[in-house]
This record gives sequence, structure tokens and C-alpha cells, in this order.
Amino acid sequence: MPIQETVIALKNGKTILFPTDTVWGIGGDATQPAVVSSIYDLKQREESKALLCLMKDSHMLSTYFDQIPVEAYKLFEADRPTTVILDHPKGLAKNMLAPDKSLAVRIPKDSFCQALLAAFQRPIIATSANSSGHPSPEEYQQIEKTVLEGVDYIVPLKQTEKMVQPSRILKVSAQGEITVIRD
Repeated sequence: MPIQETVIALKNGKTILFPTDTVWGIGGDATQPAVVSSIYDLKQREESKALLCLMKDSHMLSTYFDQIPVEAYKLFEADRPTTVILDHPKGLAKNMLAPDKSLAVRIPKDSFCQALLAAFQRPIIATSANSSGHPSPEEYQQIEKTVLEGVDYIVPLKQTEKMVQPSRILKVSAQGEITVIRD
């Protein structure tokens, strides 16, 4: 697996195109505002629309959130990819947060994503590899030319596989109330 090359790109503030546990994603260091801005520019997306963040495990999660409802931990353990929106992260680029200061987070079970997160030791942005308003590509070959040319590094994995499993998205309030955003 090309973990080392990908980590070098991330540590150097570069954007990456990589296979996530759901679809192809545009990624970068979630702690660097300049990286976040470049991803918004590449996607032609308004900064008021928050980005998703991958974290390795509950330990990493607890580093970036002071309070995590018990209900959220249960959702991260689900068999299907589940993105959980949590309130008030800390230590991450402010320009990737939603206007209400929440952040969408997923703990991927995918072996490449897990190895990458373990080696990088920081959260990674993971937004779908498409321009804003366009459908998410189901295969690497469907990724728009502007995205392919706009990222700094392309992970050479799963480029012949179909990837069509968007995650469900659930918002968990500080009180543990769960709201379904996408099922």
C-alpha cells in the first residue's frame, strides 16, 4: 500500500485523491486551514458547507472533541459506514466546520484508510471527488478531469473497482438525540 507517499503528501500540505471506505474522496490535513481552502476551491464549493473528516478511532475522536455522547460511539461501531455529526470540535481547521460549529466524522473500517490514519496521526478531510452539484463518481474513471488535475497526489489503489456506498449521516446532539440526515 502506498501509505508512505500519501503521508508525505499530507504532511507537506498537499491534497490527495484517495479511495475511502465509501467513495473516492478528495483529502487533506484537517488541521490546516490553507488545505481546507484549496479543497473548497477545487470542489467549487461554498465554505459555508462543512466538510467530512475521517478519524482513526475513539482515541483520536476524544482528542478533537471534549464531549462525545455515548450514542455516537455506538453509531461508529455500526456495520455500515456511518458519518456522525458532532458539536464543537477542537484543534481542527475552523473553515471546515458547519456554521453551527459542528463537524461530520466517520471512523472507516477500510484497511487502507485505517493504515493511512495510523501513519498520519491526524484527521483527514474526506469529501467526495466531484465538483459541487455534480454526482459522486462511482468509479475512478468517472472522476472529473478538473479534480484529477487539481489534486496534488493520487493514491494508486482501487482504480478499477466500483465504489458506490455512500455513508448514512446522523447528527447526535450533546444530549444524545439522534437526527437522521441521510439513511
